[in-house]
Amino acid sequence: MAQLDDLAFFQRLAHAGSLTATARELGLSLSAVSKRLKQLEARMGVELASRTTRRLNLTAEGERYLMRGAAILEELAELEESLGDHRGGLSGPLRVNATFGFGRRHVAPLLSSFCTRHPGVEGVLELSNFPLNLGDQAFDIGIRVGEPPDSRLVARRILENRRVLCAAPTLVARLPGLRAPADLTACPCLLLRENDNDFAVWRFQRRDDPEREQAVKVSGPLASNDGEVIVGLALDGHGVAMRSWWDIHEHLASGGLVELLPEWQGVRADFHAVYQQRRHVPARLRAFIDFLEEGMRGRVPERP
Repeated sequence: MAQLDDLAFFQRLAHAGSLTATARELGLSLSAVSKRLKQLEARMGVELASRTTRRLNLTAEGERYLMRGAAILEELAELEESLGDHRGGLSGPLRVNATFGFGRRHVAPLLSSFCTRHPGVEGVLELSNFPLNLGDQAFDIGIRVGEPPDSRLVARRILENRRVLCAAPTLVARLPGLRAPADLTACPCLLLRENDNDFAVWRFQRRDDPEREQAVKVSGPLASNDGEVIVGLALDGHGVAMRSWWDIHEHLASGGLVELLPEWQGVRADFHAVYQQRRHVPARLRAFIDFLEEGMRGRVPERP
């Protein structure tokens, strides 16, 4: 039906945020997208959005059309999926957002395997420095570190993870004896600047008493906004690093890096797959989250 096509088009337009971005996503010319929006508004008899080529703002009528239309499209998807359950095959779009390092190393290969197993699924993985808003960007699943701050999201833990203090053996041989986190103030530390966090403050918990915590402000000659760069600098002996277990467990096993202050541990930094609360969660989303949880167990060993 033309009305359902219009709903899907307007949903794509609203999520893209501009005529230009919509044209790029749909593989159409800017004039074609503009013309279709004008035709939709003419049929409805109301203005749905004020726009330029760079920016699109929904009117009150547009917001209502988007919200009610999304519910209709979701019900249609639920109906079609339930009718197709007897075939046993998963199908439909699956849009995932993850951060660059974890996304490249783990989410991408798992998504590849999942789509090989379920060829009817149309997978899209978008990597970003910062977590993107699921609703605004029309993502089905986001991979997040730590507890999701948005209570409207459903979260499922796919990997237990902590940050680990480490350094190259050549640097360890030159460091003064470390007995407590406070001693790090005399050490060259590698600083990761990301997600607007207080990158110069490292937080620790005593392994035999997790309620006992310490925070230390550190400094050093080198910093980066990329975790892979920080690991490389640590391997080269430039400084002490605080990195996630998932990222460095292989270097610890090979001896390229050595854990420091093993009686202390970094705070938890578990990974969760999050999605928006909804009446019907498509089978492909549930199946992919199950696949992620199972797959991560085979990719990252438990921390000793």
